[in-house]
Amino acid sequence: MNGASREALAATRERLDALTDSTSVDATQLADELAAVTALLDREGSLRRVLTDPAQSGEAKAELVQRLLGGQVSGPTADLVAGMVRSRWSQPRDLVDAVEELANIADLTAAEKAGGLDNVEDELFRFGRIVSSNTELRAALTDRSATASAKSELLRRLLGGRANVTTERLVTRLVTAPRGRSLEAGIESLSKLAAARRDRMVAVVTSAVPLSDTQKRRLGAALARVYGRQMHLNLDVDPEVLGGIRVQVGDEVINGSVADRLEDAARRMAS
Repeated sequence: MNGASREALAATRERLDALTDSTSVDATQLADELAAVTALLDREGSLRRVLTDPAQSGEAKAELVQRLLGGQVSGPTADLVAGMVRSRWSQPRDLVDAVEELANIADLTAAEKAGGLDNVEDELFRFGRIVSSNTELRAALTDRSATASAKSELLRRLLGGRANVTTERLVTRLVTAPRGRSLEAGIESLSKLAAARRDRMVAVVTSAVPLSDTQKRRLGAALARVYGRQMHLNLDVDPEVLGGIRVQVGDEVINGSVADRLEDAARRMAS
């Protein structure tokens, strides 16, 4: 998102945080209702154009939201969406993307309150790795001819009782309503949102052999110094990785054998 949409999303995130800080608001219910609003706006192109039309007053658009959603969703959800349409959006699709992101954040907030956010981060990463290495599974989850209920049942058999309930909810929503994204891109986006809940960046670390706990701590500390933020390490093992270690942070790839910024970390890990 750019310009007005980015500012509108930032403001709405603050309102969501304020809502979910209240013990009277059920973050999981909020996530379900925001997901339903996402589906509505994704399906109804004329509605999202009306709700983002700069020629219409913010108050008129908010009143329309209250008329449409009143009685269909809880008061907090209706108020949150009404507040969103009072803001300016660069393009109609940005509003849909923002509502979907808020649904995911609400689910992650529920996991955080329950003390399961770290598990969700790790499970999202592992699920992404499983999908990328299993072509049959990926084909089944992305098959456009398969029904949403069939995909949900497949995920229930794969994840039910084995993963955090929030992980299952997030992945199921992504698989059944991809909205034009690849499965890999969607999982990566969810992982970044999970890390952001603790103001952390995500580093995908691929090493020739498993890292010890001490090595992981030292590498995490070194990366935090380099990037100026806490770092969540998603760990993978590949005996063929060059240089013994490969680190990817966002679009930046660092090979431990040649990267000046990690020389200190490499020396520490070798000691």
